[in-house]
Formats: sequence, C-alpha cells, structure tokens
Amino acid sequence: MSLVVQKFGGTSVADSQKILAAARKAIRTQQAGNQVLMVVSAMGKNTDVLVDLAAEITDRPPAREMDMLLSTGEQVSVALMAMAIQSLGAKAISLTGGQIGIRTDSTHTKARIKSISTERMRSLLDEGYIVIAAGFQGIDEDLNITTLGRGGSDTTAVALAAVLDADTCEIYTDVDGVYTTDPRLLPAARKMRQVSYDEMLELSSLGAGVMHSRAIEFGKKFAVPIHVRSSFTDIPGTMIVADPEAPDLSVSGAALVKDEALVTLSGVPDTPGTSLTLFSKIASRAVAVDMIVQNVGAAGLADISFTVPRDDLRATREAVEEARVELGAARCIERDDVSKVSVVGLGMARQTGVADRMFRALAEAGVNILMIATSEIKISVLVNRDQGADALRAVHRAFVLEREPAQKVASATSAKLAQSDALEIVAHLQGMEDLTITEVALDESQARVTIAGVPDRPGIAARVFEGIAAGGQFVDMIVQSIGHEEQASMSFTVPRGDLDKAMALVTGLAKELGCGAVSGSPRIAKLSVSGVGLRSHTDVAIRMFRALAGAGINVEMINTSEVRVNVVVDGKQGPPGLKALQAAFADVLG
Repeated sequence: MSLVVQKFGGTSVADSQKILAAARKAIRTQQAGNQVLMVVSAMGKNTDVLVDLAAEITDRPPAREMDMLLSTGEQVSVALMAMAIQSLGAKAISLTGGQIGIRTDSTHTKARIKSISTERMRSLLDEGYIVIAAGFQGIDEDLNITTLGRGGSDTTAVALAAVLDADTCEIYTDVDGVYTTDPRLLPAARKMRQVSYDEMLELSSLGAGVMHSRAIEFGKKFAVPIHVRSSFTDIPGTMIVADPEAPDLSVSGAALVKDEALVTLSGVPDTPGTSLTLFSKIASRAVAVDMIVQNVGAAGLADISFTVPRDDLRATREAVEEARVELGAARCIERDDVSKVSVVGLGMARQTGVADRMFRALAEAGVNILMIATSEIKISVLVNRDQGADALRAVHRAFVLEREPAQKVASATSAKLAQSDALEIVAHLQGMEDLTITEVALDESQARVTIAGVPDRPGIAARVFEGIAAGGQFVDMIVQSIGHEEQASMSFTVPRGDLDKAMALVTGLAKELGCGAVSGSPRIAKLSVSGVGLRSHTDVAIRMFRALAGAGINVEMINTSEVRVNVVVDGKQGPPGLKALQAAFADVLG
C-alpha cells in the first residue's frame, strides 16, 4: 500500500471550515487505497499571537520557554484535525513531535533533527489510522520540547516522508505551485509542472517563499518527491524532484530579493586569511551573508564585496569595522538601497550565452549592474532597488519564461532511490540534518581574465560578454565587484587553451568601452565544495577559508551559491588546496 504524507500550513487550517476541508482531502486520499500521514501547522496567525503574548511579559523570553509556548499552536491544530476526521467517520489520532519520536539537538527555537523513530507511526498506519503529526517540534535527549525554526513544519513533513519511505510528500498551501517568478510582481509568471531540487534551493534562497530551503535540502538528501499544491483545489501543483521541468531549457526561473545591503571592504591585504578574518566576525553576530564576491587584487591589495539583509546592516557594520582595523584595510563602502535579481536553471551549466542574454536584457531596460556573481546554475546581479522590478521583468521576458516549455517533462518519480535498503539506513540514521558534502573538487583546466576600471553605466557587461560570445569563447565563472574609488573590476574564467584568444577579444572591447587595463593568468585553480545543507549550515565558506588560510593559500576570487562555494587560487596552490579542503570536510564528505 502506498504512503502519502500531507502537510497543511497555517493558512490551510486557519478556521474550522478549512480544517474540515483538509480532513476531507486526507480521507479521500485514504479511500483511494493509500496510508495517510498528515503534518499540521499552527492555525493561521496563532504563532504570531503567542510571540506577541511573550513580548508583553518580557522583552527577552528564555528560548526554552518560547519552545514550550510555541509548540502549543501545533498541538491545538492536530487535536482539532483528529476530531474533524473522526466526525467524518474515519479513524485518526494526533501525536506531538515527542510522541512520534522526533529527536533533536538542544538548540532551542532552531533545533536540528537527529533521528526519528518509526515504530509507533507504522503500527498506527497499519491499523488504518490517519496519523496527524504536529509539525515544527520535537524533543531533545532530556525530553525538553524543541522547535525547528522557520519552515519547521515543511521540514517535519519531508523528514517523515524520508524515514517512512513515502511515495510522495504533498505540501498544501495557499498557492497552487511554484512559479517562474513571484506572480504578485509579474502577472505573466507561469506555474511550473516540475522543478529540480537544486533549482528550488536557489529559488527558495531568493525569496520564493513556497517552501523553506531546509525542507528542500531534506528532499534532495533523501530523494523525497515533493508535490506543492493548493489547499483549496484538487488541480495538480508542482513536483520538486531530481530532474528539471525541461532538461534542455537554460533558465527555469527568475527571482528578486528587494531589501539587500551591499558592503565592500576596500584595500584589504591580498594575503591568506583575509576572508576568514572578515567573515568570522560577521558570523559571530549571527548575520547571514548572501552574495560573496572577491575579485583579483592589485598592488598587494584586494576588495571584497558581499550582501546581507538590509535589516542586518547595523550589526554587519560593527563587524566589518573591527575587521577593517585588524586587517589595515583602506575603507568600508556600504549601500542599503540595492536589490538582487537572479536567473536559475540546471540547463545553463551545459549552455553558453546565458550571461550575455541576461546582461543585454538589463542594458536594454536601462538597468545598471553593480555586482555580478555566477554559479553553475545561477547568475545573480545587484542593481539599484528602484530598478529591481524593471530588472526582473526584463530577464523574465528575455528567457520567455511565461511560455510552456516544449520539452517533455521528466518523470516525477525519478527522484526515488532505487534501493530500498538505502532508505532503511536512513530510517535509523543519526544526525539527519547533518551537513553532507558530496564533492570537494579541483579544476585546473581554466585561466583567468580581469578587466580593471570598468565604467559604472548600463550595458558594459552586455557588450563585453556579447563580444566574447561572438568570438566563440566559453566563459565559466564571472565576478564583478565595486572596489577602490567605486571603480568596478570584472573577472571571468575561460578554458586555459583559449586564454590568448580571450585576451585579444577583451583587450579590444576594453579599449572601445573605456575600461582600464586587462590582465590574465594562464594558470589558476578553481576549488569547489558542494553538497546538501550549505544554506542551513552557514559556516561552510568560513570552514573553507580557515582550511586554506591554515595551508598558507591565498584566495584570489570567491563566489557562492546554495549548493556550491567556489574559490580561485594560484595554479600551483591547487593540489595543496584540495588536500586541505578534503581534510577539513572529511567528517561530512559523503
């Protein structure tokens, strides 16, 4: 008999009628011949009400007691849901996280799942019960109630689907699927039939609030097919699985993060350990860094640019000033009026011309690019906030994302693991949310080209990369940052054998566009760390920087994504750098 996990969010159980509607969905699914396990969130704004109540008592509520308080919201929901199902003539039982056997660590308000016991759930399912699990919560080794933090009910649902080897995990919400971009910002956005885990991880980090990235990480790690669909209709939604909607499509979605702040530490020593010093101080203040761009240094100095949420700028400023003094950096430049626009797609890893197409669309819309960072499946640019919406519309239109792809959709069940014994291991796995590094890699096949003194006006990036594409040149990693005297510097990597050709192309373009000097390096090494959990385990980049600094290896370029952190070092430092990273991540290398 098939097993279906159904998760209902707060808006889906906001009142008695919606609870009864969700109960009917579960009963229909069971009557179709499936076992059903429901995961339920707190009703509507219940969690917000509890948070406000705590704030009326004290402005510094203890984390343990907040978990005790907030966990009651889900307990109300599961009890009411069990009553609803029983009133409709089916068997149901509600269970708290502790009663299920969800064991977590003791980090209150943001605990991680360590293990889940399945015996009680399986027994009840086999007896014909619809099991209703409280999302968002578990217990630690001392039986204290813990909560899982933002998106915790999604995480509970996908985790339970993983350990029970469910056939699918249905996420019911107030939207009917995953769109190519936010339909509230762009009505032409199209609902995707299918999206890959990696694409969804990137889109989640870019503000696509349909699901939290932590739950997507679980889905990818344990190959759980996830179906995002509407609570209020029975139409199919969007499947999140291993394969993209259209394998040959270069871009599958676009996103806008409105409220970003840009910080540039200018004139830092171009020596090992610089990045570690800076980002360790930021991490100590619990600030999540988004885009990190370090471009090639000149005259022994480099510039490091990065973005943080606008609300975290004050704490970031304090950390950066400490780092500036310690490193002897020249100055710190900051802006709080920027937005990030990104395109995402697995297909771009196999296709050329994506970057120049995006840059041309922005240039034609009169949008100036402040910063560029790329990964294998994402291109992100930073723009002025008042141009963010125009930029999103331009790139969505450029890649014709409103059009249904012609390619056949890959099998939605392709993500399921082939061997059942693998999931039996998962069911008893300790540390379910531990970071898993899938690859530590060294690429010695590339060379670097850098353009200094890039004018700060729309269309420059488009002209550069259109010219490179017209010359038949393949480009991998692209970095543009704002550095000394707010002059942009642009670097990119090309196959080593194409360096002379690329240098000739770029030198002519730079002269035509009024750029500064063009330089190149025939021997660089790109070191990459990729895996599952990079978004929720925010110390991966710092761990990388620490390992390289300890080995005396200087980082020349940096860019980051949700599934990979890339750094460029001097070519001869590649093998020792690989060895240092392999040792640093040996405990989590899968």
